[in-house]
Amino acid sequence: MPPGRDRQTLVKVASLYYLDGRSQEDIARTLQTSRSNVSRMLAAAKAQGLVQIRVLDLGARDGDLEGALRVRLGLDPVRVTAFTPGESQLEQVGALAAEWLDEALVDGQSLGVSWGSSLKAMTAAFATDRPRAVDVVPLVGGLSSSASLVSGQELVRSLATAVGGTYRYLHAPALLRSAAARDALVTEPAIRAALDAARAVDLAVVGLGAAGLGSSAVVLEQLELGTEDRARFEAAAPVGDTCCRFFDAEGRAVLGAVHDQVLAVDLDDLRRVPTVVGVAAGAEKAAGVLAAVRGGIVDGLVVDSRLALALLDRAAAAGA
Repeated sequence: MPPGRDRQTLVKVASLYYLDGRSQEDIARTLQTSRSNVSRMLAAAKAQGLVQIRVLDLGARDGDLEGALRVRLGLDPVRVTAFTPGESQLEQVGALAAEWLDEALVDGQSLGVSWGSSLKAMTAAFATDRPRAVDVVPLVGGLSSSASLVSGQELVRSLATAVGGTYRYLHAPALLRSAAARDALVTEPAIRAALDAARAVDLAVVGLGAAGLGSSAVVLEQLELGTEDRARFEAAAPVGDTCCRFFDAEGRAVLGAVHDQVLAVDLDDLRRVPTVVGVAAGAEKAAGVLAAVRGGIVDGLVVDSRLALALLDRAAAAGA
């Protein structure tokens, strides 16, 4: 085997090129070799099966479902992935959301983002050849390091880098043990300024959850509500959440400790943002997503075809 062509080196070179996005010339400088040798090592990595390249039409759309949602629910914008058996709906939704965002962003705007798996997929898929002078702003404080939660701080930085813009952090946890702790934090000038910036964004992209499922259940668990507060929460019949704010079937905020212990924009703040787009995947989120639409929390949606069909079914059953 030629020098530098062992498996470990080939994996390292392939990782630098395909995962880190570094150029062959940059890799050659790092490894103190020639660019042509790096090219040969990449070819060898593919030949040995260490690299597998798939080309997916993740941006494929279902125009009929988009039209139906636009008319039935009054959404604008609306994007629905085409049904593709065997492919990840989350990845498809993320790619479609990234495509829409690339079209929508304009120099000088401020963009608010929440957190979650759908926005992580959108950020991972975002690619542009037109960097935009935009400011990316978190709508919610930092979240737990739990694997079930995808930190908004991480997404803010990654998305701003992909867009080519600037970003700011909200240096405080999203979930507090008491309302007093939250109230104390919001008096801090830096935190107050970050929340003011979040309320003033031109465009917001938010993840939408279903109460009791997935990361929404984790948020509730980490709030550590007492027996009375938990009973009050359940009595409000929550169906969904966004930015760690829970709401009922009409999109009305669920108040009490579950609201007072959260450091984030609230639902009325979102309603005042000119354009808010919800991103979600999975038919199990239909009740929560429909409530967000009914309550005027979101103006548009990027969803998969299964969720779109479930939304239409629920809307028809309710006469919406």
